[in-house]
Amino acid sequence: MSGVVAAAGSVLAVLLQVAVMVLLAPVVAGVTRQARARLEGRAGAGVLQPWRDLRKLVGKRPVQAAGTSAVTRVAPLVLLTSGLVVAALVPLVTAIPLDLVPDDLFVVVSVLLVGTVALALLGLDAGSAFGGMGSSRHMMIAALVEPTVLMAVYALSIPVGSSTLSLIVTDRRDDPASIASPAGVLAVVALVVVIVAETGRLPVDNPATHLELTMVHEAMILETSARDLAWVELGSWLRLGVLLGLVGNLV
Repeated sequence: MSGVVAAAGSVLAVLLQVAVMVLLAPVVAGVTRQARARLEGRAGAGVLQPWRDLRKLVGKRPVQAAGTSAVTRVAPLVLLTSGLVVAALVPLVTAIPLDLVPDDLFVVVSVLLVGTVALALLGLDAGSAFGGMGSSRHMMIAALVEPTVLMAVYALSIPVGSSTLSLIVTDRRDDPASIASPAGVLAVVALVVVIVAETGRLPVDNPATHLELTMVHEAMILETSARDLAWVELGSWLRLGVLLGLVGNLV
């Protein structure tokens, strides 16, 4: 009976964490937009503007380009699902892991890669030149980013003796000075650089650009609209929020 109660408690804790991340991920995106607007001397639309955009997009029916396949319909949901799964696995609000799905480093990176591939296929499916360029650049960045995430967190896991993220975060919480080693500092710096590349932020990508030749993320979603675009954006914001939260907990 105690085992059932413990399992139910862990499930509730993880569901609470996912709900918190879904609520906060658009706000994090809004904060980054607002900070950039202030630095550029503009008033900005406010930190809640991403939520307003999501509400507007969800109420519309998507229009798909001629010649697209089921990939265009499925890929946004796959990207959103991968973001939700990563939000459930990575210890952010709680360090209680799920027994059925371990929060192992390799599992988390694999789930991130599934979303990356889905987004690249979405850009290729429409057959447009800009989508193809964006997808090729996206996969080139992913080929550099995903191994870096793996090696950086693995370097932080060596003192713990485990690749389970909940154990790594718990050890960092109990002994914050353990990250002060040269390997720990370099790993954290690498993770920060990786977040910039993985989430398509400056200087790797400019999500606010209107110049197609320099687009990466935006080039892949030029043919995406309405609900599909909402799922893509929410999935991308979840990845940004999860990676920022992971770095914050590791530091």
